[in-house]
Amino acid sequence: MSYIKSIIVGIWRLMQGMYITMLNFIRPKVTECYPENRGKTEPLGAMRGELVMFHNENNQHQCSACGICQMNCPNDTIQIITKMVPTGEEGKEKKALDKYMYDLGSCTFCSICTISCPQNAIEWSKNFEHATFTSPKLVNQLNRAGSTLMEKEKV
Repeated sequence: MSYIKSIIVGIWRLMQGMYITMLNFIRPKVTECYPENRGKTEPLGAMRGELVMFHNENNQHQCSACGICQMNCPNDTIQIITKMVPTGEEGKEKKALDKYMYDLGSCTFCSICTISCPQNAIEWSKNFEHATFTSPKLVNQLNRAGSTLMEKEKV
């Protein structure tokens, strides 16, 4: 008796799957033709496309080179290279950002770096076109040449 019941249940499940397939055949298509319709639709708000570091008009950024984003990155996508720069006081130096290297090819877009950044120096952009023929082109320097740390306003 259970053998016949299992055959009937199997046929019923097959018919359910065929019914769903037939419904999808008659529904209108919603596929976007990507290269032809480029720029006509806006990406969703929570989309993670590419990591960027914003600079103001004076070529200043907010990254203090603390290294928290580098430590929290699960697969070493971020590499922070620092240098020592002299302060206004005699003989004293402080750590400053030299290069902020980001390997887009090994990034998993987990957003741990942006969440853990205490300065909110890095964010996700909507740029999603990253196709290249060689992987070294996916390694980018996020800070601009000659950029400096943005001075905090004194209250």
